[in-house]
Amino acid sequence: MIKIVIAEDQQLLLGAFGSLLNLEEDMEVVGKASNGEEAVALAHKFQPDVCVMDIEMPGKTGLEAAEELKDQDCKVIILTTFARTGYFQRALKAGVDGYLLKDSPSEDLANSIRSVIAGKRIYAPELMEDAYGEGNPLTDRELEVLGLVAEGNNTKEIADKLSIKTGTVRNYISAILDKLEVKNRIEAITQSKEKGWFK
Repeated sequence: MIKIVIAEDQQLLLGAFGSLLNLEEDMEVVGKASNGEEAVALAHKFQPDVCVMDIEMPGKTGLEAAEELKDQDCKVIILTTFARTGYFQRALKAGVDGYLLKDSPSEDLANSIRSVIAGKRIYAPELMEDAYGEGNPLTDRELEVLGLVAEGNNTKEIADKLSIKTGTVRNYISAILDKLEVKNRIEAITQSKEKGWFK
Protein backbone atom coordinates (compact mmCIF):
# COMPACT_ATOMS: atom_id res chain seq x y z
CA MET A 1 0.00 0.00 0.00
CA ILE A 2 1.38 3.41 -1.01
CA LYS A 3 1.03 5.87 1.89
CA ILE A 4 0.40 9.47 0.82
CA VAL A 5 0.33 12.91 2.46
CA ILE A 6 -1.38 15.69 0.49
CA ALA A 7 -0.73 19.41 1.05
CA GLU A 8 -3.14 21.87 -0.58
CA ASP A 9 -4.47 25.14 0.85
CA GLN A 10 -7.80 25.02 -1.03
CA GLN A 11 -9.99 22.76 1.11
CA LEU A 12 -12.23 21.69 -1.76
CA LEU A 13 -9.25 20.49 -3.82
CA LEU A 14 -7.65 18.88 -0.77
CA GLY A 15 -10.80 16.82 -0.20
CA ALA A 16 -11.16 15.97 -3.90
CA PHE A 17 -7.53 14.80 -4.28
CA GLY A 18 -7.84 12.77 -1.08
CA SER A 19 -11.04 11.04 -2.25
CA LEU A 20 -9.63 10.34 -5.73
CA LEU A 21 -6.47 8.74 -4.40
CA ASN A 22 -8.29 6.73 -1.72
CA LEU A 23 -10.34 5.11 -4.53
CA GLU A 24 -7.15 3.52 -5.85
CA GLU A 25 -6.74 -0.01 -4.48
CA ASP A 26 -3.01 0.37 -3.84
CA MET A 27 -3.10 3.83 -2.21
CA GLU A 28 -4.02 5.31 1.14
CA VAL A 29 -4.05 9.01 2.06
CA VAL A 30 -2.64 9.03 5.62
CA GLY A 31 -2.54 12.82 6.12
CA LYS A 32 -3.91 16.07 4.70
CA ALA A 33 -2.20 19.42 5.24
CA SER A 34 -3.28 22.96 4.30
CA ASN A 35 0.25 24.43 4.30
CA GLY A 36 3.91 23.46 3.99
CA GLU A 37 4.54 23.43 7.72
CA GLU A 38 1.76 20.93 8.37
CA ALA A 39 3.00 18.83 5.43
CA VAL A 40 6.49 18.55 6.94
CA ALA A 41 5.03 17.68 10.37
CA LEU A 42 2.74 15.00 8.86
CA ALA A 43 5.62 13.57 6.83
CA HIS A 44 7.66 13.14 10.04
CA LYS A 45 4.66 11.66 11.87
CA PHE A 46 3.35 9.19 9.27
CA GLN A 47 6.52 8.47 7.24
CA PRO A 48 4.56 8.40 3.94
CA ASP A 49 5.97 7.04 0.70
CA VAL A 50 4.92 10.16 -1.20
CA CYS A 51 4.02 13.78 -0.41
CA VAL A 52 1.87 15.53 -3.03
CA MET A 53 2.20 19.29 -2.60
CA ASP A 54 0.88 22.53 -3.98
CA ILE A 55 3.42 25.37 -4.24
CA GLU A 56 1.73 28.56 -3.10
CA MET A 57 0.47 27.89 0.41
CA PRO A 58 0.42 30.14 3.49
CA GLY A 59 3.32 30.04 5.97
CA LYS A 60 5.62 27.67 4.15
CA THR A 61 5.41 27.01 0.40
CA GLY A 62 5.46 23.56 -1.14
CA LEU A 63 8.96 24.24 -2.46
CA GLU A 64 10.25 25.17 1.00
CA ALA A 65 8.63 22.03 2.42
CA ALA A 66 10.18 19.94 -0.40
CA GLU A 67 13.61 21.40 0.43
CA GLU A 68 13.10 20.38 4.07
CA LEU A 69 12.03 16.86 3.13
CA LYS A 70 14.98 16.34 0.78
CA ASP A 71 16.79 14.09 3.28
CA GLN A 72 13.66 12.17 4.29
CA ASP A 73 12.86 8.81 2.78
CA CYS A 74 9.79 10.33 1.12
CA LYS A 75 9.20 11.10 -2.56
CA VAL A 76 7.82 14.56 -3.33
CA ILE A 77 5.47 15.43 -6.19
CA ILE A 78 4.60 19.08 -6.79
CA LEU A 79 1.04 19.55 -8.07
CA THR A 80 0.40 23.17 -9.04
CA THR A 81 -1.37 25.52 -11.43
CA PHE A 82 1.91 27.38 -12.01
CA ALA A 83 3.91 26.36 -15.08
CA ARG A 84 6.72 28.77 -14.18
CA THR A 85 10.25 27.90 -15.18
CA GLY A 86 11.63 29.50 -12.01
CA TYR A 87 9.46 27.33 -9.77
CA PHE A 88 10.34 24.25 -11.80
CA GLN A 89 14.08 24.89 -11.61
CA ARG A 90 13.86 25.45 -7.86
CA ALA A 91 11.86 22.22 -7.54
CA LEU A 92 14.56 20.35 -9.45
CA LYS A 93 17.20 21.74 -7.08
CA ALA A 94 15.10 20.55 -4.13
CA GLY A 95 15.19 17.07 -5.67
CA VAL A 96 11.45 16.65 -6.24
CA ASP A 97 10.46 13.45 -8.02
CA GLY A 98 7.52 14.87 -9.94
CA TYR A 99 6.12 18.21 -11.07
CA LEU A 100 2.56 18.06 -12.43
CA LEU A 101 0.04 20.69 -13.42
CA LYS A 102 -3.46 20.70 -11.94
CA ASP A 103 -5.07 20.78 -15.36
CA SER A 104 -3.71 17.28 -16.09
CA PRO A 105 -6.29 14.44 -16.28
CA SER A 106 -7.09 13.01 -12.81
CA GLU A 107 -5.77 9.52 -13.63
CA ASP A 108 -2.36 11.08 -14.37
CA LEU A 109 -1.88 11.78 -10.66
CA ALA A 110 -2.30 8.15 -9.54
CA ASN A 111 -0.17 6.87 -12.43
CA SER A 112 2.54 9.44 -11.67
CA ILE A 113 2.59 8.38 -8.01
CA ARG A 114 3.13 4.75 -9.08
CA SER A 115 5.88 5.78 -11.51
CA VAL A 116 7.66 7.84 -8.85
CA ILE A 117 7.47 4.94 -6.39
CA ALA A 118 9.06 2.77 -9.12
CA GLY A 119 12.01 5.18 -9.19
CA LYS A 120 11.07 7.33 -12.19
CA ARG A 121 10.89 11.11 -12.30
CA ILE A 122 7.77 12.63 -13.85
CA TYR A 123 7.72 16.24 -15.08
CA ALA A 124 5.01 18.08 -17.06
CA PRO A 125 6.24 18.13 -20.70
CA GLU A 126 5.50 21.85 -21.21
CA LEU A 127 7.88 22.68 -18.36
CA MET A 128 10.67 20.62 -19.84
CA GLU A 129 10.41 22.61 -23.08
CA ASP A 130 10.55 25.93 -21.19
CA ALA A 131 13.34 24.92 -18.85
CA TYR A 132 15.69 23.73 -21.53
CA GLY A 133 14.55 26.00 -24.31
CA GLU A 134 16.18 29.15 -22.99
CA GLY A 135 19.08 29.99 -20.77
CA ASN A 136 19.72 33.13 -18.78
CA PRO A 137 21.10 35.81 -21.16
CA LEU A 138 22.36 38.05 -18.33
CA THR A 139 25.95 38.14 -17.11
CA ASP A 140 26.72 37.71 -13.38
CA ARG A 141 27.35 41.46 -13.10
CA GLU A 142 24.05 42.30 -14.80
CA LEU A 143 22.23 39.95 -12.42
CA GLU A 144 24.00 41.63 -9.50
CA VAL A 145 22.85 45.07 -10.73
CA LEU A 146 19.29 43.80 -11.27
CA GLY A 147 19.30 42.24 -7.78
CA LEU A 148 20.23 45.63 -6.27
CA VAL A 149 17.48 47.32 -8.32
CA ALA A 150 15.02 44.70 -6.97
CA GLU A 151 16.09 45.58 -3.41
CA GLY A 152 15.03 49.18 -4.09
CA ASN A 153 18.42 50.82 -4.64
CA ASN A 154 18.63 53.81 -6.99
CA THR A 155 21.33 54.29 -9.64
CA LYS A 156 23.64 56.24 -7.31
CA GLU A 157 23.31 53.69 -4.47
CA ILE A 158 24.09 50.83 -6.88
CA ALA A 159 27.12 52.73 -8.21
CA ASP A 160 28.37 53.27 -4.63
CA LYS A 161 27.83 49.64 -3.62
CA LEU A 162 29.62 48.25 -6.68
CA SER A 163 32.28 51.02 -6.76
CA ILE A 164 31.44 51.96 -10.35
CA LYS A 165 30.20 55.15 -12.04
CA THR A 166 26.48 55.96 -12.29
CA GLY A 167 26.83 56.02 -16.09
CA THR A 168 28.11 52.44 -15.98
CA VAL A 169 25.08 51.40 -13.90
CA ARG A 170 22.78 53.01 -16.50
CA ASN A 171 24.61 51.12 -19.26
CA TYR A 172 24.10 47.83 -17.38
CA ILE A 173 20.40 48.57 -16.89
CA SER A 174 19.83 49.44 -20.56
CA ALA A 175 21.72 46.23 -21.57
CA ILE A 176 19.47 44.21 -19.22
CA LEU A 177 16.28 45.75 -20.69
CA ASP A 178 17.52 45.08 -24.23
CA LYS A 179 18.48 41.47 -23.55
CA LEU A 180 15.21 40.67 -21.79
CA GLU A 181 13.19 42.67 -24.36
CA VAL A 182 11.28 44.52 -21.64
CA LYS A 183 10.30 48.19 -21.26
CA ASN A 184 11.31 48.91 -17.67
CA ARG A 185 13.04 47.70 -14.51
CA ILE A 186 9.87 46.26 -12.95
CA GLU A 187 9.28 43.99 -15.96
CA ALA A 188 12.94 42.93 -15.91
CA ILE A 189 12.72 41.99 -12.21
CA THR A 190 9.41 40.14 -12.68
CA GLN A 191 10.68 38.13 -15.65
CA SER A 192 13.95 37.22 -13.93
CA LYS A 193 12.12 36.04 -10.78
CA GLU A 194 9.61 33.99 -12.78
CA LYS A 195 12.39 32.26 -14.68
CA GLY A 196 14.24 31.54 -11.43
CA TRP A 197 17.35 33.58 -12.29
CA PHE A 198 17.23 35.05 -8.82
CA LYS A 199 14.87 34.79 -5.86
